[in-house]
Amino acid sequence: MTRPTARADVNPVNPVGAETASNVMSALVALTIDAARSGDVTTIEHALAAGVQVDATSPRGDSLLMLAAYHGHLTAVRLLLAEGADPDQLDARGQTPLAGVAFKGLTDVAEALVSGGASVDAASADGRTPLMMAAAFNRIEMVDWLLAEGASPEARDANGLTALDVAHAMGAAGAVDTLTRPRRDVRPA
Repeated sequence: MTRPTARADVNPVNPVGAETASNVMSALVALTIDAARSGDVTTIEHALAAGVQVDATSPRGDSLLMLAAYHGHLTAVRLLLAEGADPDQLDARGQTPLAGVAFKGLTDVAEALVSGGASVDAASADGRTPLMMAAAFNRIEMVDWLLAEGASPEARDANGLTALDVAHAMGAAGAVDTLTRPRRDVRPA
C-alpha cells in the first residue's frame, strides 16, 4: 500500500488553516482596496493593523495610495503615506499617484503626496511627468503649483515632447499661457 504524499501548501496540523488564512487575507486586501477607493480611513487603519501591506495593489495594479489619491481622499492619502506607502509606486499602466492627481487637478492631494516624498518629476513608463498630465488636461492651478514646486518644463516624454508641446497638441490654451509666461516663484532644487 502506498502512502499519500503531503501537499506542500497544506498545513499537516490544520489542513484547512493555511488556505483559509490566505482566503481571509485576500478578502481583507479586497476590502482595503474598496476602502481606499471610497476614502474609508477606519477600514484602512484596521486592515493595515491586521497585516494588509501598505503597498498592496488591486487586480488592475492600482496601489492603495493611487486609489485614495485618484479619488481625492486626502485623509486616506495622508494615512497611507504615514504608514509608509511608496509615493512614487507605479500602477500597471506605469503612472504614479501624482500623475493621477495632476490629470484630475487635485492640488490638495498633490501637496500631500509631495510632502510625503513624491517626486514632482517622476515619469510614467512613457516618460510623461505630472506636469505633462496637468498641461494636457488644462489643469492650470496644478500646472502653476507643479512649476512652483520645481517641476521641469523641459522634461521630455518618450516621443520627445515637453509639457508645452503636449498642451499645444491637446489645445490646452490656459496651460500654454501658463507654461510660456516668465516664472519667479520656483522653489530652489
